[in-house]
Amino acid sequence: MTLDPIALQLLPYEQTSLMELIKTDNKILNKVILALASLCKEMNSLKYEAENTFYGALLFYSEGEPENGLEEGEAQVQMGRMIKLFQELSCFVVRCNDVVKNVIHQMSSLHNNIRGAPRVIDITDVHFQTVYEHLGDLLAVLITLDEVIDCHPALKDHWTLYKRMLKSVRHNPTKFNLDDDKLRPFEKLLMKLEGQLLDGMIFANCIEQQFDSAQVYVSKNALFAEEFALNIKNSLAQVEPRIGESMEVDQRSRYVGICGLYVLHFQIFRVVDKKVFKQLWDVYKKVPAIHLAGNVMWYANDFLLSRLPHMSKLLDRKAQLSVSATRQQWLAQRTASLTKDVQNLHVQVSAWMVKMESNLSKTSVMEDINGRCTLFIQGLKYAFNISHLVKTLMNLHVALSKPMTKTAVLSLCRLVELLKAIEHTFHRRSMLIAESLSHIKQQHSFQCLSSLTTAKKRITSDKKYNERRLDVLSALMLTEDILSGSGTKERRLIASLALSVGISMKAFKEDELASLFSVLKKMEMICDFREKLRLACDCSFFYWHRVIFPIYVEDLYDNPVDAHRVHYMFGALRDCVTPMTMTRHLSDVQILLDAFETEISGHFKEHMLSALCRDIETDLRLQIHSSLKSLQLDDRNPFKIGMKDLTHFLHIKPIRFFDRWIDIKAYVEHYLDRTFYNLTTVALHDWRTYDEMKNLAAQKYKLTLMESHLPSQTLEQGLDVLEIMRNIHVFVSKFLYNLNNQIFVERSSNNKHLNTINIRHIANSIRTHGTGIMNTTVNFTYQFLRKKFFIFSQFMYDEHIKSRLIKDWKYFRENHLQTDQKYPFERADKFNKGIRKLGLTPDGLSYLDQFRLLISQIGNAMGYIRMIRSGGLHCCSNAIRFIPDLEDIVQFKELSEEEALLADCIRAGENLDDVIGNLSRNFAEGTEYFKMLVEVFSPEFRKAQNMHLKNFFVILPPMTLNFVEHSISSKEKMNKKNKLGAAFTDDGFAMGVAYILKLLDQYHQFDSLHWFQSVREKYSKEKEAVRQQSAAGKLDEKLQQTMTLTIKRLDVQIQEFDLLFYSLSSARIFFRADKTAAEEKEEKKEKEGQQEGETSTNIPADVQAPSVANGANQGSAGPTMTTGGAVPPPPAPPPPPPPPPPM
Repeated sequence: MTLDPIALQLLPYEQTSLMELIKTDNKILNKVILALASLCKEMNSLKYEAENTFYGALLFYSEGEPENGLEEGEAQVQMGRMIKLFQELSCFVVRCNDVVKNVIHQMSSLHNNIRGAPRVIDITDVHFQTVYEHLGDLLAVLITLDEVIDCHPALKDHWTLYKRMLKSVRHNPTKFNLDDDKLRPFEKLLMKLEGQLLDGMIFANCIEQQFDSAQVYVSKNALFAEEFALNIKNSLAQVEPRIGESMEVDQRSRYVGICGLYVLHFQIFRVVDKKVFKQLWDVYKKVPAIHLAGNVMWYANDFLLSRLPHMSKLLDRKAQLSVSATRQQWLAQRTASLTKDVQNLHVQVSAWMVKMESNLSKTSVMEDINGRCTLFIQGLKYAFNISHLVKTLMNLHVALSKPMTKTAVLSLCRLVELLKAIEHTFHRRSMLIAESLSHIKQQHSFQCLSSLTTAKKRITSDKKYNERRLDVLSALMLTEDILSGSGTKERRLIASLALSVGISMKAFKEDELASLFSVLKKMEMICDFREKLRLACDCSFFYWHRVIFPIYVEDLYDNPVDAHRVHYMFGALRDCVTPMTMTRHLSDVQILLDAFETEISGHFKEHMLSALCRDIETDLRLQIHSSLKSLQLDDRNPFKIGMKDLTHFLHIKPIRFFDRWIDIKAYVEHYLDRTFYNLTTVALHDWRTYDEMKNLAAQKYKLTLMESHLPSQTLEQGLDVLEIMRNIHVFVSKFLYNLNNQIFVERSSNNKHLNTINIRHIANSIRTHGTGIMNTTVNFTYQFLRKKFFIFSQFMYDEHIKSRLIKDWKYFRENHLQTDQKYPFERADKFNKGIRKLGLTPDGLSYLDQFRLLISQIGNAMGYIRMIRSGGLHCCSNAIRFIPDLEDIVQFKELSEEEALLADCIRAGENLDDVIGNLSRNFAEGTEYFKMLVEVFSPEFRKAQNMHLKNFFVILPPMTLNFVEHSISSKEKMNKKNKLGAAFTDDGFAMGVAYILKLLDQYHQFDSLHWFQSVREKYSKEKEAVRQQSAAGKLDEKLQQTMTLTIKRLDVQIQEFDLLFYSLSSARIFFRADKTAAEEKEEKKEKEGQQEGETSTNIPADVQAPSVANGANQGSAGPTMTTGGAVPPPPAPPPPPPPPPPM
């Protein structure tokens, strides 16, 4: 089981039954292998059930208690929840006893030399050591259960309290509404459970059961006794030399099983092998105690003496007394050398991790199968070695009540990190490992099959067939068939049992046999790789030693260089979750999980997060205030007080713990934001200091903090509408309009930022000043447009401009067939360049540049009107959204009068009606501003006296060329250090062109020029010419670069023209470009005919056009707009002025 959301599981599962796997022509051998394999599989499943059901539930009993202890009666309630588990455990123990008895009977029947007893097969030189290993594992489970219950005083105390409560209930059953007939059987069940489980007799009851029966008489079977003892010796010979060595894997758990087998052998046959006993006894010199589960340690010497008390006579007094002293001495020596051992292991594991990263990346799987296999097994052995060392030292200190030094604690924590680093390395390279493991399994299977083929040839070469030879050959063939499949546990188990028969009769040479067993051992580790890795790297024992976690965090904070190591420690803490979910004594497992999470998070917050926040805040304050000479600060010389680089903690990636993430950087940012905000609210004038601290935090610690300044007005206010309105002429020249986003961006600024105006700013201003400001703003804009149109008329009246436009229009009309109805690009370019001959301003602007700026300012003014409209709608919609139905507005004055309310209530209702009516009118009528400004100016623009404006559309081709050149130049300056004149948008030009074309009713005339198609064709031809020149022959490098730059320049120009075309097309939509003036007039007449009694707003006939001087000097006295949004007709634009002096 894993807490990872995504993980790759490599454990193969067998989908075929044992009966289908074990198929040979030798029926008797089939039955023997099937019986033994079934028993071994059953023992495996019992071991798995104990580890995943009972260990955790018993170990974690009484955990999760409140700090002030259990309430009265809570202990009995918890024990009551455990009764079901004890019943399940009782059934489990009975099942284990039956399986042990069955195994003994089966093995006794095989190894039977009693006269008259039936012989199943010839088992001469056949040793089923695999069966004894599985039997030892099952006995080790029973020993572990005894030790877990024995080491749990709270379990026995609560059991006693529960029995006492039951006696009280039995004395007065009516009070508790219980039937005495049901209570007595329950008491008997408790007595049975106590004798079977809680008295420490689980293992004793198993080995002391009666193994002799009418069918099988075990205790007198000398051959079986000899075979049993021989297998114990062989197992001990394999296990004992590797215990305590650096390459140890699972030998310690097997040693526990061997001790159990030895006691079982004595219990059945009453025979003692003193030499084997001496070997078992002397293991304590290598490893004084063995970790079983959780915080439970097992002492082999105490176990042997308690189960075999008569053996104390074989040991002298000195040997028995030296055991305790040896434990103390071993613990002291390993603790003293712990720092050195950790350094050596750190170097070894680091080197291994480097090899894992490099070897798996550089070489392919097929090139280095053996190397990868060795590398994987090496990492697994490192993990087991570290795991044994950490578990033994930590639990032995607790068991012997020996205090640990801080150095030892930190060294052990370092080992835990190494353990999780190994697991993380395997996890990170999961995909490559998965790819390699299948090839390694295939190679090992091939090596085994080669050895089996050689052995089969030796057996078949002898023509003398007998039953024993037939059994060996059948066993070899079965092994060969099994190894041809996948490496599941069932197949490896059958292969091991079959080989026990197949290696007899000298079918293998000694070196071949050693090589075969070595390959099978590697194959077992590779096939169970993930399972063994999880077992080796499991740090769930750390739950019982979590008291050292605060010491670890404090040291980590004092030495921040390797701060990322904290991920490994939290990985170890996550391992505690899986066994915690097995608890049964609480009403909900989540109670224990929450208590554990709260405890660990509290320690981490106290010793890491809070300290980090305080130190960063203090550092920022001292650095900001160090410039103030008046403050007396402590000496901050790093050579005297030392320096700690806190940025290492901020670079730690978020830590996953339970179902949440601990983001250290985000935590510090939130702390500083909260602190700065709270302190700023207390003293608003301190915001500048905290702003400097914020900037310093961003530079030094890369922290992103919120703005600490708390303004005294509405946020998102921006420039006020009143300020813009009063300085509309400055605004349209200093800001650039973006058509798509409806935003104004400042052209340039002396500050480090540019101001922007968007709809939210306008809406906030309208909300501040009221909706009446909208009409006043349009009035000011109208006055501004009058002045600009006066300049516009002057320019168009100039003889140089007018004559050139008439000439160009005449040329186009006469040559439109030759030019394919497209305005020639060359004439527009000639106009654009030729006008510079008329003179330049001091800023280097031509008269066409100034005319373009004039058009852009007019367009900006129209864009501002559009934004006023959108902002008004935005503000009105926010205010009017509380009115359910705009079509049916309730009159509160009438309702108040009907209910005969007080006069004050009626006046309040009347005021509310006025407010709602004003809102609804503004919401409905705010969309007519563009139409008004078109209707106001268009009649005068189209009069005969303004005929000099009729050729405006002819000047647009050269003016668009001028605009595109300016736009490209402005965008190129964006990437330069000196950004004077840089800009990325200027849609005011397109807006102005669309507006003036509408006023002059020249949309169709401009479209007849097909100007943008002409531009596109011209640049496309140039690009094609460059490409053909490039493809014509080999060019030198410089010419090739020149052509590349030329194509790039042409692409940029095409892109800018396309953008202008799109912007102009979008702007035309606002002015209904789909209809001519005649069509609009016709539509207007139809509406007037339908709406009798309503008069339209037209320009009065008696209004005369002002003189040039009056138009030029007109102030702010324009038409007054009502709050309803209707605009009275303004004075007409000025007539054509006298010809200006030559430009």
